Amino acid sequence: MSVDGVDAVALFGREQVARARGYHAPLYTVALIRLALDLLVLALAAFAPLGRWLLDPLAGWPWWARTAGFTALIDALTTALGLPFAIWTGFLRERSWGFSTQSRSGFAADRAKSFALGVAVSGAAMVGLVASARSLPRSWPLAAGLVGSALILALAFLAPLLVEPLFNRFVPVADAELASELGALAMRARLPIKDVLVADASRRTRKANAYVSGLGATRRLVLYDTLLERATRPELGLVLAHELGHRRARHLPKGVLFAVAGLVAFVTALWALLGWQALRDAAGAPGGAADPRVVAFVLLLAAALQTLAAPLGAALSRRWEREADRFSLELTGDLDAFESVHRSLALANLADLDPPRPIYLALFSHPTPCERIAAARRLAASPRLG
Repeated sequence: MSVDGVDAVALFGREQVARARGYHAPLYTVALIRLALDLLVLALAAFAPLGRWLLDPLAGWPWWARTAGFTALIDALTTALGLPFAIWTGFLRERSWGFSTQSRSGFAADRAKSFALGVAVSGAAMVGLVASARSLPRSWPLAAGLVGSALILALAFLAPLLVEPLFNRFVPVADAELASELGALAMRARLPIKDVLVADASRRTRKANAYVSGLGATRRLVLYDTLLERATRPELGLVLAHELGHRRARHLPKGVLFAVAGLVAFVTALWALLGWQALRDAAGAPGGAADPRVVAFVLLLAAALQTLAAPLGAALSRRWEREADRFSLELTGDLDAFESVHRSLALANLADLDPPRPIYLALFSHPTPCERIAAARRLAASPRLG
């Protein structure tokens, strides 16, 4: 298949394209099954006896404890039902394909930490929602929107300090010459960087990656140690330039703003739907947002809207990645490094080089390697770069 002017087979070879498809195709199927299962469980918890069975043991608890406990029980149920899929996709299959370097205990610890973190965040959000409705029966959507927005901002700011260290250890780049070169490149872009850190990803995977996280004082660039092992200096400079492109375009703050906008839309939809007495009765929450029983419906609505919005979010992310790619090539002027690093990452991570179009539109946060190389070749041939 020709993708945006570059034939995936011509660029990577038929065998590599087929191998990548063989790796990803079952993952797409599992993802769809898990989504359907999660939506089914949430629907049963919201509108069937399952919700009552989960909530009844919490009778007599204070309203906030019932809310947090009900949220935790629903999260535990969906996590337990999805655990066989998670073990197969995240551990057994990654080992069979030669990617995972993680022990069974390490995988279990990661899953436990992820579950605990998810319960803490979702529980805080649900308690905040119910508290808003109980305290401000008429203006709770405004209060919930403000509290939720504050939670999003706090998570974006604090994630590098509180969340990421739960899963990886971070150290500064040990190679002083490399650190100097990266710093000089950032200065040339007029985007000085405070922290370039290396994550010990190799204790978990052989895949390579880099990312930026945090806001303001917590903003930093993180390189996987697996990337440092295989990338050349020009390639690492290209990776840094790409991440600087995200910073120049303020993609992280924009992402936070879009998340806040999504939250406002969600709260508005929730407020409108809970205005229907018939729906409140069907959900077993006649008190609406002030009733802990509403948690199941809130989680169901959030999952449904997130699924519907996924293609829009993926399209926006791909646009931002293209902007960062363009900036990286304009800053470095190194088409060879651009092509080599994206070829190397595609092979190291076994990226799907020719994904099914519906999957691409709904799930892909990045353009395919073929699209990225094609765009880079066009830019390199343009008068702007030449």
